[in-house]
Amino acid sequence: MGLFERFLTVWVGLGILAGVGVGLWIPGVFALIAAIEFAHVNLVVAVLIWIMIYPMMIQIDWSSIKQVGQKPRGLLLTLVVNWLIKPFSMAALGVLFFEYLFAPWVDPQTASEYIAGMILLGVAPCTAMVFVWSQLVKGDASYTLVQVSVNDIIMVFAFAPIAAFLLGVTSLTVPWETLLLSTLLYVVLPLIAGVLTRELLLRKSSTAVKGFVAALKPWSIVGLIATVVLLFGFQAETIVAKPLVIGMIAIPLILQTYGIFAVSWLGARWLKLPKNIAGPACLIGTSNFFELAVAVAISLFGLNSGAALATVVGVLVEVPVMLSLVWLINRSRIA
Repeated sequence: MGLFERFLTVWVGLGILAGVGVGLWIPGVFALIAAIEFAHVNLVVAVLIWIMIYPMMIQIDWSSIKQVGQKPRGLLLTLVVNWLIKPFSMAALGVLFFEYLFAPWVDPQTASEYIAGMILLGVAPCTAMVFVWSQLVKGDASYTLVQVSVNDIIMVFAFAPIAAFLLGVTSLTVPWETLLLSTLLYVVLPLIAGVLTRELLLRKSSTAVKGFVAALKPWSIVGLIATVVLLFGFQAETIVAKPLVIGMIAIPLILQTYGIFAVSWLGARWLKLPKNIAGPACLIGTSNFFELAVAVAISLFGLNSGAALATVVGVLVEVPVMLSLVWLINRSRIA
């Protein structure tokens, strides 16, 4: 794990402080950036999100799909957790906390936006960081690649319908055109670009992909931190007025992460998966593709929305919580 990944929470925290500080000091800069949009897509944020997502898509190996049948139980576990459990449990927790437990402190409109951000985090499957998590638990590298590849292919078809369904169930109006455009812009096109780039690099040498991704990784982190600065710059006045809001959003997100991991862990034990398969399977099922969630939240609800803020809080809690799960796996005797 490199310096950027190991201290990602620190960088995100510094980005939050910088965003709030600049947002209070020179809010006009953020207003100017907000105006640079086309078809409800902020072009500045779109570029930053692409910088984050593109390196992950290059790592997707379509030829690995042929290995799907080699370890079907681990793949089945992850797919069930990622697509049949996690989105719905996240929506349920969002409703529980923001429509009931935290209702006295959050107005209904803002609560709905927080729930929407949580739903988008729950629907978005694993982030590129799962390659790091898998390595830290001595997981089967080829199996991890198969898992991520299969999940990304399913995401092309399942993300928009599940997100629309859950947002609709929670009484949020879903602009289908914007949701489909976001899926095209942040899932389909980066996936195509990643596949083409991978093919071109492999024609040069078998190690070219690894070297190119490594060169892009620092820029991916820069894109993430810049996005955090922008979002918290727009939210600066709200955060100063309601400083506890980040903690309120973080509580259900942390509960969701540990809860989904527990379900995955019990499933892995029941299926009698070996540890090098069970470890990455549980972490892939638990992790959220926060880059995609941030992008779609901004497109659907705006840069200064509660939904966008909720997805960024998801970024903030992801790394320390996932590292704690890595610690648990490394000290366990699952099989």
